[in-house]
Amino acid sequence: MPARYPQPRSAVMPALDLAQEELGYLTPEAMTEVATALQLDAGYVEGVATFYTLFHLEPIGKHHFYMCTNLSCTLRGAEEMVEHLRGVIGVKEAGEVSQDGLFSYEEVECMGACEYAPMCRIDHRYQYDLTTSKLDGLVAQRRNPSPAPVQAATPHPPAAPATSPASGEVAKPKRVRKKKADA
Repeated sequence: MPARYPQPRSAVMPALDLAQEELGYLTPEAMTEVATALQLDAGYVEGVATFYTLFHLEPIGKHHFYMCTNLSCTLRGAEEMVEHLRGVIGVKEAGEVSQDGLFSYEEVECMGACEYAPMCRIDHRYQYDLTTSKLDGLVAQRRNPSPAPVQAATPHPPAAPATSPASGEVAKPKRVRKKKADA
């Protein structure tokens, strides 16, 4: 990270994000490790982690819903979406993890997509124009993921056809001289 972030403080958020991605949430040990790796005070790193709501200090579900409940989303049904989501994933309140460990949610402020309200973020993707059936689908996809199609491995991709005489792979076309018509 030092090459990409010459100032250690500028690497704190990406480093915390990596730690959270690996562990599922930020433990005190993980924050201390980030501080040590970046040669920063552990208190500073913890301050960053506790300031931003996208960092979690408690375990969360493997798939965490960030449900927007700001004005635009609320006017377009966010409260109903949150209530429906609670029932589908089997939790009673924000921050609770489902029995299978797959799901949790939290209510957040504006996510900058008011024209597509109600909306949420899950697995680093925004979901717009939510309905109860869309939420059902998002949960079902994560409960029963379909396996990715397996493609046969090829040692090398096929060679692209040569396109330029300058490459030396294509012979220069010979000019055909037209004879002038007799006058």
